Amino acid sequence: MYAIIEDSGSQMKVAEGDVLTIDLRDGVAAGDEIVFDKVLLIADEGQPDAILGLPYVDGASVQAKVRDEIKGDKLYVTKFRRRKGYRRKTGHRQRYLEVEILGINRV
Repeated sequence: MYAIIEDSGSQMKVAEGDVLTIDLRDGVAAGDEIVFDKVLLIADEGQPDAILGLPYVDGASVQAKVRDEIKGDKLYVTKFRRRKGYRRKTGHRQRYLEVEILGINRV
């Protein structure tokens, strides 16, 4: 069984046991549970029937457990003005939450 959920403006296909990275949320620590209630579709692999939401499936949710807070890849930002001797280089690492999907609840 899998579900397609919406979180922070992006859609993700999730199944039980999957590990994914989502945007950081305030007040959430490792070991906490998160419930995704914006479920767009629930289906079984290889089965013709699927529950499709308009836009969301009523009463459906996906439960996840926060594993850890992680950092993404380092991105470098460079500012440059030609012929002026002006150069700036800064770096940025985005923080994410790593979550594990515990279960998909249907209607």
